[in-house]
Amino acid sequence: MQTIPLGRTGLTSSAIVFGGNVFGWTADEATSFRMLDRMYEAGLTTIDTADFYSRWVDGNAGGESETMLGRWFAANPGKRDSVTLITKVGADMGQGHTDLSPAWIAEAVEASLKRLQTGVIDLYLSHFPDDRTPDADTLGAFDRLREAGKIRAIGTSNRDLAQMQRAAKAAEDAGLPRYEVLQNEYNLHARAAFEGPLADWCAKEGVAVLTYFSLASGFLTGKYRHADDNAGDRARIVDKYMDGRGMRILTALDEVAQYSRATPAEVALAWLRQRPGVTAPIASASSERQLDSLIRAADLTLSEAAMELLNKASVFGPAQG
Repeated sequence: MQTIPLGRTGLTSSAIVFGGNVFGWTADEATSFRMLDRMYEAGLTTIDTADFYSRWVDGNAGGESETMLGRWFAANPGKRDSVTLITKVGADMGQGHTDLSPAWIAEAVEASLKRLQTGVIDLYLSHFPDDRTPDADTLGAFDRLREAGKIRAIGTSNRDLAQMQRAAKAAEDAGLPRYEVLQNEYNLHARAAFEGPLADWCAKEGVAVLTYFSLASGFLTGKYRHADDNAGDRARIVDKYMDGRGMRILTALDEVAQYSRATPAEVALAWLRQRPGVTAPIASASSERQLDSLIRAADLTLSEAAMELLNKASVFGPAQG
């Protein structure tokens, strides 16, 4: 399985990052353990989670995904050392606002380490911007965690170009480590926010990029094509994709999938893996069938003609028609 450097962190990522948001949500412990075992055996050894997962579920408080992963690490001695573990801090965990204050980071990291049953987090991300806290204060808190050996590298998520530049300047001015990884939404349908100045800046500065919502909440699997397909709370999330452009994208995915002998989801992930500036896509699975598809996607290479067809079908802005 291919591994890719995560910017200048000294860490590597597998070709696809396994999204842990499903653990303790749509995947129970038995299912989660089976998928983690299969993932590990296939060489997908980078896992992304967050303290926030899955607070949005009735009865959950957050930390369920980290807890499930911690139990798996405990049940599989030795595997933790060969996994690149990513988790996040800064979401609203009951404070009523996003929180990247030094006091909260110091408290939250201890809770995450305990849930994960590990002594160190490989890559710690600020989950959402916090306008209440200066970037230098947040970066200083991360630096202290790194010096203490509790985290190895830092990154961020959900930031635009101005926010990335501001944080980089704060790090330079204060002599602090900067964010070396950015995790943002990006997929065949949601291209506009990342492509262009932000992608160019990340490439110029050597910032690794991980993409979330890589399959557009399931839309790019081809499962949702008609209004009748769109039922249930999770399915309704894809409403925004079901427009003329979305249907053109699905048609192109079907065509490429047919001659690539792959599924639309595998093609959509391969497109991301081959896009300029993308280090690796994040994708989750709640069944072994879905996981097998992720494994195949990690080794799928699209032709130039296939990439061009997908690029044209998903063109955005005034040119999309």
